[in-house]
Formats: sequence, C-alpha cells, structure tokens
Amino acid sequence: MSASPPDPTSLTLLTLVAETGSLGRAAERMGISQPAASKRLGQLERLLGLRLVDRDTRGSALTVEGKAVCQWAGKVLDELDALLAGAAALRGERETDLRLASSMTLAEHFVPRWIGALRQTSPDVLVSLKVTNSEQVAALVTAGEIGLGFVEAPTVPPGLGSCQVASDRLAVVVAPGHPWARRDEPVDLAELARTRLIVREPGSGTRETIERLLAGAGVKPARPLMVLDANAAVRAAVADGAGPAVLSAVTVREDLAAGRVVEVPIGDADLRRRLHAVWAEDRRPTGAADLLLRIALGSSGRTSVTPGHGEPRLTR
Repeated sequence: MSASPPDPTSLTLLTLVAETGSLGRAAERMGISQPAASKRLGQLERLLGLRLVDRDTRGSALTVEGKAVCQWAGKVLDELDALLAGAAALRGERETDLRLASSMTLAEHFVPRWIGALRQTSPDVLVSLKVTNSEQVAALVTAGEIGLGFVEAPTVPPGLGSCQVASDRLAVVVAPGHPWARRDEPVDLAELARTRLIVREPGSGTRETIERLLAGAGVKPARPLMVLDANAAVRAAVADGAGPAVLSAVTVREDLAAGRVVEVPIGDADLRRRLHAVWAEDRRPTGAADLLLRIALGSSGRTSVTPGHGEPRLTR
C-alpha cells in the first residue's frame, strides 16, 4: 500500500456518501460530476486497499470497513479544520475583530477547536492568537492588548475576571530506558523534588503548578536539569533520555501511545488542574470575545448556555 495519506477531498466525499446514501448526491454537494466522484472514491479504495462502498441501483452504502474509515475520516477532518482555524488566527497580525493570547497547552489542544466553532457561526470574524506562557497572557490582558486570554496557571492574578473552560492533569514522564520506567512503587513528592527535572521557563503554568504542589507538601524543588520554552522541546528531550519532566497528560498523549515516553505514577498527589479564560475585570468580554467564551464553556460542559443567550456562570 502507498505511504501517501488520503487527501481531505476524498475523505469528505466518503463522509458525504455516508450522510446522503448516494454517490450522486454526495458529488452534487461537492460540486463535482458523478464520474469524477466515482473515480476519486475508487482511488481512495485502492490507496487504502479496502472496499469502502457497495453501489447498486438503490444507492450507495458503506461497507463495514467503510464505516470504520468514515469514522476516522471525520476525526481527521475535524483536526484539519482546527489546524486551519488556528493557523488563520496566528496569521492575523493585521486589524482584527478579536485578539487572543493563550498558554501553550491550551493553544495546542483546545483553543483552535473553539476558534473553528466561532468561525462556523461567525465566518467574518477575524481572529489573531498569540501563543506564550500564562504569565505573559495575564500581562497582555492587564495591559488591554488582548480581549480574552487562556491560562493554565494555578492562580489568576488580581484584577482579572476568570472562569474555568477546561481541565487536565499533569503527568511525570521519562524515557523507556530511565530507571523510573521500571520501578514498582510510585515516586513520592519528596523524591520528585530532589530530582533535577526538565522544566518550562519561569511564567509557565505547568511549571508554576508543580512548584506550588511541591511547596504545599513542604519540599523545595532541586535546581532544574534543563529549562526549555516549548512543550515540544521538553517532550523531545525526555524521549531522548535527557531526564524526567512534568507535562500536561494531553500534551504527551501521542508519545505515551507510541511508547516514546513512559508515565510514572506519583503517590497520592493530585495532579489535576483547571484551565481558565481570563479578561480585564473592568472590560467584560463582549461581541466575538463573549461568543468565543461561551463556545469554550459549552465544550467543557460547564454551562448549557447557547452562545448569544443567557449568562454563563463566571467567577471573579
């Protein structure tokens, strides 16, 4: 089988065949001829080495294999939409309707989806997104340079309104060859504090969260082994065997699944944390910022408010 991945147009065609039950109607929805759609579907089947659709005079129906591929295709297309929405926001350095800033974990795994949902309901809204650490996000909000920020720090600075929009947990990870990967007992906070870790830069929400956790347990962290300013750089250093790190579990999800890193259990410590939207206390989000905030709240399940109606539960 070819190593080339399926193109998004072919995946979209497959999902439309599933939705309409007809190759002809799917082709019409895409604005292409039925022969062109049939040819594209055949190319997709040859590429994957699977029969995806059964066609007869009554219409088109997905095979068992086709249904599975269609489900995966939907996830791929959703991720592509999020990528394009995030990239469009990052390009938006010109005049914008909505200026955002986000800490790295939120920017990598949450915010692009919310922007994508915003663009579906308000396609004319132009969004810019600055990716930085939680400390800098709070500073940008305070200075009035952005309308809405997203942070993963354990506390929200005075003068900012906030609400929880997501949650995650931290994970201690090491390379498969690290001694911790083979131990039977969990690592306790005292041992974690004594260990020199690969950490993010000062101002990072992840770093602040683990430092506060250790301080609350009455232990002082050792001098960092390495300080890096991006999650991707920390992940690569851990996988290469440089040392342990504490990162968001969602950030290392793919590395764990691929066996590039191993998660180490940590005693009875609670590594869950809340992720917040923040805004200036005297400048409550309005317009596109308010709509995006409601979308984020709705995706987290923390409110059932429909964007544009009612009031979400906000805390200060």
